[in-house]
Amino acid sequence: MKSEAVPYFPSLDDAIASLFGGGIKILRSDRVAGGDINYAYRLALSDGAYIFMKANTKENASFFAAEAAGLAAIAKTGVIGTPHILGRGIDLGRGGYSFLLMEFIKSGERVSGYWETFAYELAAMHRAETANFVDGGIYGFSGDNYIGAGGQENVPYESWTAFFRDCRLVPQFKRAVNYFSTAELKKIDRFLEKIESVLVEPEFPSLLHGDLWSGNVMTGNNGKAWLIDPAVYVGHAEADLAMTELFGGFPGVFYDAYKEAMSMQPEYSSRRDFYNLYHLLNHLNLFGRTYLPSVMRIVNKL
Repeated sequence: MKSEAVPYFPSLDDAIASLFGGGIKILRSDRVAGGDINYAYRLALSDGAYIFMKANTKENASFFAAEAAGLAAIAKTGVIGTPHILGRGIDLGRGGYSFLLMEFIKSGERVSGYWETFAYELAAMHRAETANFVDGGIYGFSGDNYIGAGGQENVPYESWTAFFRDCRLVPQFKRAVNYFSTAELKKIDRFLEKIESVLVEPEFPSLLHGDLWSGNVMTGNNGKAWLIDPAVYVGHAEADLAMTELFGGFPGVFYDAYKEAMSMQPEYSSRRDFYNLYHLLNHLNLFGRTYLPSVMRIVNKL
């Protein structure tokens, strides 16, 4: 992807001095709730400003490189809000942690028609040009990234259905192999042989948020929905829409507005579970066998 590089700093102090001036210091660091992968903080600066920081071990610095690239890709479309990335780095002098700095978002009152506006802007993102996000193919992304704490492969492909099978389902099934019986593994092999015939190639490729559930949508400074914590790649827009329906869903007006703004291919609802199988497999691998029945229910549909 051709985009501006995110500034990298060798320490948090260097980052603050470079971004805000040598006289600016961190007065207070307050933990912020949310997420189970990174620590999150609101940093109060000596000039009265606030910024947002995520932190993790230095070994997990790649989380923040991937997140910054994903947010930059969404911002590049110019159609939907994301927090502005200030910089990232590894602070070896304070215990050796990696960090990502962003603007601090103080959510305001939602605009009138909040959900409809979100739907229209998401549809606009899905219609945005994607050629600069993938090198050597149509689907995928410029580099691998993460879905939650799990690795996500983004090898360029010319076919969406092949990409989804080979870069989404197959790696997750391989990680989860010890959860399945011999009979279930045979069913999974047959499922993977058939899945390309069930999915459809999109009318055009779309930049996807990749992990689009309610916890990754927040109200921005302008009162509209902003996207956070992406797992971006280029794929079929209906994979993003399917994810919104997996864990509770959004209000009906959101889906009505989205379908008004974005033409849907026939029988989307028959494909929705197959897209969400990816996320259920990821949860199986991250959180354990509670998700196994849901996974096998979808496998058994074929």
